[in-house]
Amino acid sequence: MKQERQGRLWICGTPIGNLEDVSLRLLKVLRSVDVIAAEDTRRTGKLLNHYRIHNKLISYHEHNERTMLPRLMNMLKEGLQVALVSDAGMPGISDPGSKLVAAAAANDLPVALVPGPTAVVGALVLSGLDIDRFVFYGFVPRRLGEREELKEELENQKMTAVLYEAPHRVRETLSWLGGFLGDRLVVLVRELTKIHEEVLRGTAEQVLAAVGEEPRGECTLVLEGAQKRKTPANLAKAVEMAQELRQWGLGSKDAARVASKFMGVPARAIYQALIES
Repeated sequence: MKQERQGRLWICGTPIGNLEDVSLRLLKVLRSVDVIAAEDTRRTGKLLNHYRIHNKLISYHEHNERTMLPRLMNMLKEGLQVALVSDAGMPGISDPGSKLVAAAAANDLPVALVPGPTAVVGALVLSGLDIDRFVFYGFVPRRLGEREELKEELENQKMTAVLYEAPHRVRETLSWLGGFLGDRLVVLVRELTKIHEEVLRGTAEQVLAAVGEEPRGECTLVLEGAQKRKTPANLAKAVEMAQELRQWGLGSKDAARVASKFMGVPARAIYQALIES
């Protein structure tokens, strides 16, 4: 008796900019599946054309998920192999891919992962901030009530925080962040892996002043966590660490920032103590 073929959903991470950031396994899977479900078929089409992959490509995004999710589920139940790709990076992060994964899992259908680039991790690594623990908030909400909730959370968030933002809104968001983050560091990472990759560091106001009037490319914002309340003992230890870092060749401001991350004392207080010593 012929065994029925089992469907499988492949979660495929694709390049976030540079088309050379692919794995051999990704290319193999994209060539072998029955259908590729893409958030943006034009963008995915460029990747497929670049590697001469001629496979069935269908659209699956937030505006058609109500009709396409049942259709994709039927494909999987019929034994088809389906590759899910997002606009760029890992599917399921701030896109409807997570609903398809949840539906497949709820129906006991196999789900496999083909790892790939992701802007969240890339921006965190480039930020230079403490990334032992971090929290990801996705895109900054447009609704006033939701923004107020996020503001309250960010004001007290001690872990490094990551936000996504569209290029035409990033200046407005930086201005908004500057109204309550104070001297906490903000890192703007945009055009990751592309020729115009840019990383801007400073306070929200400093980054706002440095960013162009019309920045291009999707933007990722990494925010320094709220500092713990300093004590005289913590400050003394932080200054001692900063003095040692200066002996290793770091400038006073850089030494203060590094010591701040380790000791939970505001960099401004450490720097002031350094210049007064």
